[in-house]
Amino acid sequence: MPGPATRATKGPHSVFTIRIASRSEQGARQGNEDDLRHGSTGVGWYAVVADGAGGHRRGAEAAHRAVACIESLLNDEALSFTPANLSYAVRSAHALVQGHQDSDDLDARMHCTVVVLWIEPLGNYALWTHVGDSRLYRIRQGIAELLTVDDSVVQRMVRAGLISAEQAASHPQKNQLLSALGIDGDVHPHTVVRPVELRDGDVFLLCTDGWWEGLDGAGLAATLGDSRSPDEWLERMKRHIEARANPKQDNYSAIAVWVGDPGEVTQFGPDDTVPRMRRGG
Repeated sequence: MPGPATRATKGPHSVFTIRIASRSEQGARQGNEDDLRHGSTGVGWYAVVADGAGGHRRGAEAAHRAVACIESLLNDEALSFTPANLSYAVRSAHALVQGHQDSDDLDARMHCTVVVLWIEPLGNYALWTHVGDSRLYRIRQGIAELLTVDDSVVQRMVRAGLISAEQAASHPQKNQLLSALGIDGDVHPHTVVRPVELRDGDVFLLCTDGWWEGLDGAGLAATLGDSRSPDEWLERMKRHIEARANPKQDNYSAIAVWVGDPGEVTQFGPDDTVPRMRRGG
């Protein structure tokens, strides 16, 4: 499982330096079924996070196969930077996990969530997608925004107005997913319809539910304001999660992606107020 890692690179015609760091922690579980990958090639930058589940600890296998498949495809120079190709990469990972199922027992079958961020070679535009309840956040000019909507029973109830976001946090069905890689049938990745322009100071966080359950928008912004690198930011969030001392703490994993210089336009000085969470928090 990847440990702490940091990478800083700049595209040949980009005005931004892209810095990436990652963490994956076991929590209170007997093993770690999360997996993640990130890197940069001639095709651009990528970050992939997956959270596995399944009988006999096959969740780790599902997550590993999914991120390895997506990483391989996003490193393929023949794959152009389009939403359709990003969805294709996720569907390919889904088919791969499906093809390695070894049981008809639904409780024993493996599956995983996934969230992916893909930045084009010049470093000026991004695409993202997800399946399940692993999330992507963006902090831009002091505002933390959740860019994904969980494929979960509870999130559907929140959107329908049946329960509040606060009630969702302790709902008994909060971990029940509506979609994941490896399930029977097809999946429909939630991919943005067009490349999204990046701005200097944009900060992204890809994370599993074990990570985001321990932090809200205010926590994301506050820890960012005290940090001078993506790895330091992840470490501050990790300490915040550990301080909760949750005896049932799930595996928790995240990748931080910094665009340009967040210290100039996104982080907060000592007199600034903590921004509100725009949506999804």
